[in-house]
Amino acid sequence: MANFNKVILAGNLTRDPQLSVLPSNTQVCEFGMAINRKWRGQDGEMRDETCFVDLRAFGRTAETINKYMSKGKPILVEGRLRYDQWEGKDGQKKSRLTVVVDNFQFIDSGGGGGRGGSSSRGDRNERGNDRGNDYDEMPPVTSGADSADDIPF
Repeated sequence: MANFNKVILAGNLTRDPQLSVLPSNTQVCEFGMAINRKWRGQDGEMRDETCFVDLRAFGRTAETINKYMSKGKPILVEGRLRYDQWEGKDGQKKSRLTVVVDNFQFIDSGGGGGRGGSSSRGDRNERGNDRGNDYDEMPPVTSGADSADDIPF
């Protein structure tokens, strides 16, 4: 059976990114996003729904997100789901789904002139596609963001 694990999300950061360094000297950035959905219910009333998502980026992607993003800023991310399991301090088994960011695009919030930025396309060309390397036992190192021209919609 074929497998496919791809996530594309656009939303706002719920907290400032937190940058740290793994023992392998790979930078990791953890942050959260809120994705809002509005729709009209069967009764004609407008409804709101917010989905909160935890995300993790690595390498130069982590550096760039940490440097330029902060709570409330909009971002578009492309990545994959990762299921993490661990045992809590209380001995209980815990788990959560996290999005591992492969690519991202800053979204202009309309406050400044011009469009948002992105990490350089050169990250991917210089480093190649880092998926499937020796970081798989840890969350993988990821490549930088593509330009808006590469988004299929």
